Amino acid sequence: MEIRAAIARAREPFTVETCELAPPAAGEVLVKVEACGICHTDLTAKDKGMGTPLPAVLGHEGVGRIQALGEGVRGFEMGERVVMSFGACGQCPSCIEGGPAYCQHALDFNLFGRRVDGTSPISLGGASITGHYFGQSSFATHAVAASANLVRLGEDLPVALMASLACGVQTGMGSILNVLDAGPEDTLAILGCGTVGLAAVMAARIAACRRVIAVDLNDSRLELAATLGATDVVNSAREDVGSALGKLGGLTLAFDNTGVPSVIEAAYGALRPRGQIALAGVAAREARIQLDPNRLMATGRVLRGTVEGDATPRVFIPRMVEWYRSGKLPLHKLVTTYPFERINEAVSDMLSGRVVKPVLLMPSL
Repeated sequence: MEIRAAIARAREPFTVETCELAPPAAGEVLVKVEACGICHTDLTAKDKGMGTPLPAVLGHEGVGRIQALGEGVRGFEMGERVVMSFGACGQCPSCIEGGPAYCQHALDFNLFGRRVDGTSPISLGGASITGHYFGQSSFATHAVAASANLVRLGEDLPVALMASLACGVQTGMGSILNVLDAGPEDTLAILGCGTVGLAAVMAARIAACRRVIAVDLNDSRLELAATLGATDVVNSAREDVGSALGKLGGLTLAFDNTGVPSVIEAAYGALRPRGQIALAGVAAREARIQLDPNRLMATGRVLRGTVEGDATPRVFIPRMVEWYRSGKLPLHKLVTTYPFERINEAVSDMLSGRVVKPVLLMPSL
């Protein structure tokens, strides 16, 4: 079938073009996309050489309705609304053990944007292009998605807000609740206040952390963090992060989504003995952090990475939906919507800091 999709080419604006989409293969579904969030990972894949073959149809925070079921798909029906989360096979040891973010095929699905057999369901002008990004490629009117990464959504839920749960909000909340297991006794620093960091702030409020310190360069983001639950804010453009965190009394936990080595090192240095820091930010390829191994050993500190907040979408997304329904997850404070054809304006507004989470609304066909 013909679809309209935003084509990504390196260091060029997106162009919305007509593509061809093949029917869903075994274990896949065809989804008519209603909304898709834009994530910094999409832009990094397009412009910064993460290995995603270009041209590509990106987008990995899609919400839409199932229009066709591939062979062997169970548990879903035609017409159901679903959110499409990150790609995972559902069958490898990591998936079976409850760690789909570490699926042995994660690079194929999520970075290289292809099926396990190397194929893509999308072609442009008769030539195959990358079209299975994060198991979906949802910057398009329709997507062929792996059924393993689908989660049902209630009809009363707003599609634009639910799109944010697929990756960004899930990563931030999962990092605090699943990885760091934050609680009332914790003093937590959150480094970077985009979608992921602000979701982490909301998770820290749900966890009733004693103190939540938000760190960012942007005053408006810090003001928003304060309304969402931060007890303290640090503008890293005006203050030395390490000194500021030290003055606040030391940390039991820290969460970085900046990927900036100096920020990570400062937060690590502010940890109390046996404190933990989790890293979720995509760093520059040449980035390296320098830590004293003796200090790591002697203080019992823990430094670890996380993908998607170690979440299992079919378990964690429903939990987030319930927090949204109860008013504990005010997603409307993060999301700004744009018509699909204004994708480049949405990208510009996100990069400038004018909006936190842009979400594209697809045309009704």
